Amino acid sequence: MSEIKVIKGGITAAQGFKAAYTEAGVKYPNRKDMAMVYSETPCVSAGTFTSNVVKAACVQWDMKIVKSDKPMHGVVVNTGIANACTGQEGFDACEATAKAMSDKLGIPVDSIAVGSTGVIGMQLPVDRLVAGVNAMCDKLDSSIENGTNASIAIMTTDTVNKEYAVQFELGGHTVTLGGMSKGSGMIHPNMCTMLAFLSSDIAIDKSLMQEAVSDVIADTFNMISVDGDTSTNDTFILIANGLAGNDKITTKNADYDTFKQALSVVCEFLARKMASDGEGATKLFTAHVVNASSKKDAKVLARSIISSNLSKAAIYGCDANFGRFLCAMGYSGVSFDQTKVELFFESKAGRLQVFKMGVPLEFDEEFATKIMKEEEVIVYVDMHDGDAEATAWGCDLTYDYVKINADYRS
Repeated sequence: MSEIKVIKGGITAAQGFKAAYTEAGVKYPNRKDMAMVYSETPCVSAGTFTSNVVKAACVQWDMKIVKSDKPMHGVVVNTGIANACTGQEGFDACEATAKAMSDKLGIPVDSIAVGSTGVIGMQLPVDRLVAGVNAMCDKLDSSIENGTNASIAIMTTDTVNKEYAVQFELGGHTVTLGGMSKGSGMIHPNMCTMLAFLSSDIAIDKSLMQEAVSDVIADTFNMISVDGDTSTNDTFILIANGLAGNDKITTKNADYDTFKQALSVVCEFLARKMASDGEGATKLFTAHVVNASSKKDAKVLARSIISSNLSKAAIYGCDANFGRFLCAMGYSGVSFDQTKVELFFESKAGRLQVFKMGVPLEFDEEFATKIMKEEEVIVYVDMHDGDAEATAWGCDLTYDYVKINADYRS
């Protein structure tokens, strides 16, 4: 398998992709709040979307495009207003946004995806969206800086932007895959992430790319949680224009495996960044479950641990109260023998076992606190019941989470 190299940049790293951003004043003045991604060369697309029955207008717009066989040219994203629970007016806003980009760049309306994030139930100011699109079309650029600023423009309560890019070789051709994401609150995906957009210059069959995306999402974005709330706007879209010149991937061969591994690297990085940047968070909270009876059980157990409010509060308080984590495992729905379970706390500061085969162990509380003060705390669980494993990522639960969400609309 080809080596996967991390490179600088994000959504504009791959050949043929340009980005732009602007201050459109969608909800707040004087802040970057719109972003655009564009490929003049038509792209194949793949995506996954929220499982929430209440789907934003933009999600429904994008699902229709991705599920069709039509090419995609780009994406327009706004922050501040989610365009969810907005009726026909919300769909009209999607069409007006896409039409503005279509008219300006001479591409089909149905080749443009739209994304929105922010407050649910507010109508979008279409005149500002259209003005923002027109401004961005004039500023499209393939520079790393434009890509980075686009990733900043899609932030809401995020404290840091999230972008990543990698390169790998396929048959002597250099292929690039990069992307950006946003998400800090209302994060409990059951499809993908809050918002994530990836671009690549790989040549690949659409159905195979969709299969790779669906598989990778299951072990990356679907394994994070900040607050247990699945958003109305969860959207993941990957577009690929084929400009790398590799032999088109039409079967699950070695090239497909390399692409899938590269996709996993990018998605895991972005997912971890989202989990660590949860609203009010001070730590990345990781659960690693090994030797479970099945992959499904391992995933359910790991996700239950990092989703528990009591577990998250213990991580925040540096409290090695292992009962919180065992309790979360116990109500997860997975059947297991607690007398086989071992539980450890890990971080850069060291490793400490606190539970062994159904029995609590005496341990150094000061050392446990030292371990749990690090920026990433890992709860490592050995089930001794098989050979399956899974990892989930979350964050601690702090006072600031409540403060942020108590006045979110203001």
